Amino acid sequence: MKKILFASSEAVPFIKTGGLADVVGSLPKYFDRKKYDVRVILPKYLCMDKKWQKRLKKVADFKVQLGWRNQYAGILQTKADGIWYYFIDNEFYFAGDHPYGEIYQDVEKFAFFSKAVLEALDKINFIPDVLHCNDWQTGMIPVFLDQVYRKKAEYQKIHTVFSIHNIRFQGRWILHEVQDITGLPNELFTMHGIESYGESNYLKGGILFSDAVTTVSKTYAQEIMTPEGGSGLDGVLKSCSHKLHGILNGLDYEVYNPKKDSDIAAKFHVKNVAVQKPKNKAKLQEMMKLPIQPDVFLIGIVSRMTDQKGFDLVAYILDELLEKENIQIAALGTGEERYENMFRHFEAKYPQKLSAVIGYSESAAHQIYAGADAFLMPSLFEPCGLSQLISLRYGTVPIVRETGGLKDTVEPYNQYTQEGTGFSFSNYNAHEMAGIIRYAKEIYDTQKAQWHDLIVRGMKKDFSWENSVKDYERLYDSF
Repeated sequence: MKKILFASSEAVPFIKTGGLADVVGSLPKYFDRKKYDVRVILPKYLCMDKKWQKRLKKVADFKVQLGWRNQYAGILQTKADGIWYYFIDNEFYFAGDHPYGEIYQDVEKFAFFSKAVLEALDKINFIPDVLHCNDWQTGMIPVFLDQVYRKKAEYQKIHTVFSIHNIRFQGRWILHEVQDITGLPNELFTMHGIESYGESNYLKGGILFSDAVTTVSKTYAQEIMTPEGGSGLDGVLKSCSHKLHGILNGLDYEVYNPKKDSDIAAKFHVKNVAVQKPKNKAKLQEMMKLPIQPDVFLIGIVSRMTDQKGFDLVAYILDELLEKENIQIAALGTGEERYENMFRHFEAKYPQKLSAVIGYSESAAHQIYAGADAFLMPSLFEPCGLSQLISLRYGTVPIVRETGGLKDTVEPYNQYTQEGTGFSFSNYNAHEMAGIIRYAKEIYDTQKAQWHDLIVRGMKKDFSWENSVKDYERLYDSF
């Protein structure tokens, strides 16, 4: 049986700030448990959900040598969904009301975590065949393994996989300070090591020192090897292209299942979606205090309100769309203040057409996915994206920009061949986005049968982890 250990800074159900937590919290459950023993190791944050903290049992404690520092580390464990989870405990690093702090704090915090993970392996009696690291917070694990721990006989056969979930976050900080923190040799802090543009770069370390690099969609794997998409590391990734793999994220079909979802007004499946979805639409309109109009084109948005998610395009065209088109928009999320205020402004101006909840509620998000006719996701870049996968699963037709995982998962509608699962536009342009929204609305308004077929094709697509996990199994088996 092959042993796999995922190392991550977050995972549901314990701690979540973004999509990384969803991936690490769901992917391990889908491996063939007769062939793979998959476990997860995380920091034990003081801000972690208290109900989980109560379930943790201490396994061991030890010291971690971090440069000149000799720091305490404890290991605790619990089981969730049949998977063992281990937690590195140190309140000096992991206290506070949020898992992440200022970058100067986090570079030391996650250097400690990276080294503690490697120190913990023999303490938990689990020396993995593959140590699967995720994002810059674990980028130093392959580095420490290569530079410090290979001398341990039992560590010599460990292979490392490093997954990039968003290349914009790299863990960059002052070279000499990181050298002091890690205690690693001078030659490592050069352009051939973890130096990048005059700073240390944990993400670069993970890329260079791992045996394989993955990212979360095939298109994103190509995009990060370009100057436009590589955030300064395109040259490094091109030099490592032989070990770069694009493996699409999956969706946890147990969590997102319209047949069983208790957060939506009317449960449904492919065969009764035409009857049940209008009930969800009416509930969504009621929930968002919009007029209950069965035939209006209702667009859902669930997102962080940032430039990355395309909200500068939305800001440019929103007034015109709301003034001229017979549409409704139901929006949920938080983000940059200017975009939050934009939604407040247009909600006041067009109360019959726009309703925005500035905040987040999981149950409200599910009702938007289930009740909207279309789902807008015009991202500047999107490594994979889960919202478009959820909307497809819930019979809500995605309208997306062709980038990263959005391009890989949403097949553009073709009215001549009657193929496709959604609508897409290629250039990062507000008028192009508005044009595709109007085109989708036209199909919705005038070709009800074709719109229903669009919904059904989307719902029948399989973006569960079952497909993606096979690619990971093949990668692990290649070592």
